[in-house]
Amino acid sequence: MTIVMEKTPMKNKKIIGLTGFYGAGKNHVAQIIEKRGLPVLDVDKLGHECIETEKERILARFGGDILNSTGSIDRKRLGAKVFGNGPELKALEEIVHPAANRETLAWIEEQGEKACVINAALLHRSSAFELLDAIIVVKANFFVRLLRTRKRDHLPWLFLIKRFFSQRKFGSQYFKKKTDIYRVDNSSDCGINSRSQQRLENRIDEIISLLGIT
Repeated sequence: MTIVMEKTPMKNKKIIGLTGFYGAGKNHVAQIIEKRGLPVLDVDKLGHECIETEKERILARFGGDILNSTGSIDRKRLGAKVFGNGPELKALEEIVHPAANRETLAWIEEQGEKACVINAALLHRSSAFELLDAIIVVKANFFVRLLRTRKRDHLPWLFLIKRFFSQRKFGSQYFKKKTDIYRVDNSSDCGINSRSQQRLENRIDEIISLLGIT
């Protein structure tokens, strides 16, 4: 891996990865990047859409009890069946990931030569991973992430801790790739006019400048 050299702007960067552990606030960072005029693909949201497009295959594999009252797949019910169950999770990924990967590559093609950003929790499993020119990793203190996700998702503490634990090896995947990695600290709560928000925005502006895509 090339440790980022922040003194010299990098040239010809086109595809940037954006990732972070659960609760780090990568989607908040994605919003800041979008405001700078860069197109951002939310792969996690795309995956949710692919769950519906692959609905028939998923129902055939996991059963009709994962449907909600409107006939759509209830992701929480589906998640309860696969979380912590390796074979079941693998079966779901084998259905959803190929569809999401096809859509990801198609979206990248649509951007032409314009720099773009791939926002994904499982960035290392995306079809775009080998195409990345740089990776932005959003970080936050463990306890900050724990409190954020508890407040946002209203999930049991034990479930959250298990989910955090399941992601413990994700970071090492990015260091295996020989590309530049930029770290963004998002440990502070950022209000619209807060100093923390301004520091965060300044850091994003700095990274965009270093990438040579201003």
